[in-house]
Amino acid sequence: MKIKSIYITLLGLSLVSGAMVGCKKDFLNVEPTDRISTTAIEADTAVLEAYITNRYIGTRLQDKEADGSAPGFGRGFEYSMWSSFTDESIYNNDDATWLIQRGQLAPENLGSAGVYWGRSYKSIRECNYALGVLGKIAMSAAHKKQLVAELKFIRAFRYQDLIRNYGGVVLMGDKVTNLTDNLQDPALFQRASIKESIDYVTAQLDQAAADLPLDNSGTWLAGRATKGAALALKSRLLLYAASPLYNAGTWQAAVTAAQAVISLNKYGIYTGGYANLFLTDQTNEVIFARLFTKNANHTHLEIANGPNGYGGWGGNLPMQNLVDDYEMANGKPITDPTSGYDSNQPYKDRDPRFAATILYNGAAYRERNVETFVPGGKDSKDGIDNWNTSKTGYYLKKFMNDAYPLQNPWGNAGFQPWIYFRYAEILLNYAEAANEAYGPDAVPSGSTMSARDAINMVRARPSVNMPALAVGLTQAQMRDAVRYERRVELAFEEHRFYDVRRWKIAEVTENKPAGGIIITKTSTGFTYAPKVALDGRKFETKHYWLPIPRAEILASGGKLQQNPGY
Repeated sequence: MKIKSIYITLLGLSLVSGAMVGCKKDFLNVEPTDRISTTAIEADTAVLEAYITNRYIGTRLQDKEADGSAPGFGRGFEYSMWSSFTDESIYNNDDATWLIQRGQLAPENLGSAGVYWGRSYKSIRECNYALGVLGKIAMSAAHKKQLVAELKFIRAFRYQDLIRNYGGVVLMGDKVTNLTDNLQDPALFQRASIKESIDYVTAQLDQAAADLPLDNSGTWLAGRATKGAALALKSRLLLYAASPLYNAGTWQAAVTAAQAVISLNKYGIYTGGYANLFLTDQTNEVIFARLFTKNANHTHLEIANGPNGYGGWGGNLPMQNLVDDYEMANGKPITDPTSGYDSNQPYKDRDPRFAATILYNGAAYRERNVETFVPGGKDSKDGIDNWNTSKTGYYLKKFMNDAYPLQNPWGNAGFQPWIYFRYAEILLNYAEAANEAYGPDAVPSGSTMSARDAINMVRARPSVNMPALAVGLTQAQMRDAVRYERRVELAFEEHRFYDVRRWKIAEVTENKPAGGIIITKTSTGFTYAPKVALDGRKFETKHYWLPIPRAEILASGGKLQQNPGY
C-alpha cells in the first residue's frame, strides 16, 4: 500500500532563486539540476541562507495558483483571488471557485482552497529542517540569531494560515518528521485547541520580534521579515483570537498587540494616494510585502482582470453587494434618504476608495471610459472577446497599473508588490479591539488614541478624506463603523473571507445572492436593473472552517480529527 502523510513531504530543496551548486557529473550518474542536496545545504552557509530566504515563497501545488513562479505566503496575484470566495467578487471563469461560493466544498473537493494544509505543513517542516541545520553550522552569532528569528516568523505565518482556515491544528514544534518515523504515534495527528495553537504561535512571534531588525538593508527591504512584521502578525492573530468564532483570547490583549506595532513609531498612513499605495514598492505604510521584479515571472494582473473591450480576461469581478456598501463622500450610506444618493447616477460622489477599487460604467480607464452598458458597450457582451464580459457589470481596478501594457504584457507587467501587512490594518485592528474592550472614545492605558481616533486616521488619508466619525457613537455603532472601514479599506486584500467568519456574520453575508447590474443605454441616459451574477450562493454553519482534505484524514489512518459537519 502506498503511504502518504500530511506532514511527511519530501524536503522540497529546490531553490527558486538564489545560490545554486555546481557538481561534477558522471555519464551514468547525473545529478539533478532542479534541487539542492542536503549535503550542500549543511556544508555551505551561502547555500543555507539561500535555502532560508526561499522559505518566503512556496511550492505550486495546483493549477492556476501563480503564473510561472512559486506562490508567496498568501494567494495574492493569482488568477482567482481569495476575494472570489466572498461577497467581494466572483471569478469570471470559475477555476474551481464557484463551488465554494455555492457551499459545495467537501473534504474530497476544496476547489481553489485545497492547498493550504499541504503547503503550510510542507513549509513548517522545511523551517524546522533549516533551524536544525543552523544549530550545527558555523556562522556569526548575530547573523544566526536573525536567521533563526526569520524562520520562526515564516513558520508562524504558515501556522496562521492553518489556524484561520481550519481552527486548532497539529503543533509540530521543532520536529522534522521523516518517512521512517512511527506513523502510529498519536501525537503526530493530535490537533491542539484554537487557544493552544494561537498561544504557541504568538509566543514564537515574541521570540522572533526580539531578534529581528527594525529595518532591513539591501535589496530586500519590505520583502524580508522585520520586528514590525512579526508584531503585525501577532496583532492579527490576537484580534482573531478575541473574535466570536475563536473565543480564545481577550480584546485587551489584541489592543496591546496592535499598540506594540504603533509604538514602534515607524509606520504611518501613506500620503501619496490610496490607489498608488498598491503600486509602490516602498512606502511608510507597508510593513511586510512580497516584491516582484522583471525577472520573476508571475501573473500579469492587468490582462488577467482587465475589461474585455481592452483585451482583458475580466477575472475577479466586483459584486454589486460590495458596490452598494460604499458610503457617499459625505459619510452617509446610500440607504439614507439624506445622503444625496441618486439611483440614476449611482457612482457619483461615493467614498473615493470606490473609484480606486472598482471599474464601473463611465469610469475613466486608460484611453477611454469604461462601457459596460448595452446595447453596444465595448466592455459589455456586445464588445469584442465577449466570452470575457463581466458577469457583474464591474471590473477590478485596485492593484492595476495603467502604465503597464494590458495587451501582450508578457514579462512587462504585474510588478506591483503584494502587501501582507500595512499600517492601516493595524489601526483597524486597534480600533476594533479598543472599542470592544473599552468603548469608542476611551483611551486605553499605555495608548495615545481611542478606537474612534484610529479609524479617523484611516479615513483622513489624503485622496480619501472621508468625514471623521463623530464623538458619542455607541459601542454597537462603532462596531458597524469598524466593519465598514475594513470592508472598503481592505477590499480584495484577503481579509473579508476571514472577517465575516470570525465575526460570525457569514451566514448573512455569504447567503446573499451574488449581485450584479444590467445597464441599458437609452436616448436620454442609462437605466439600471439588478441581476444575479452567480446563482446558488450558499453558506452553512460548517463552512466557518474549511474541511481538512480527505486524503490527509486517510493518510493518518483516521487519527486526524475532521472539522464538524464534513
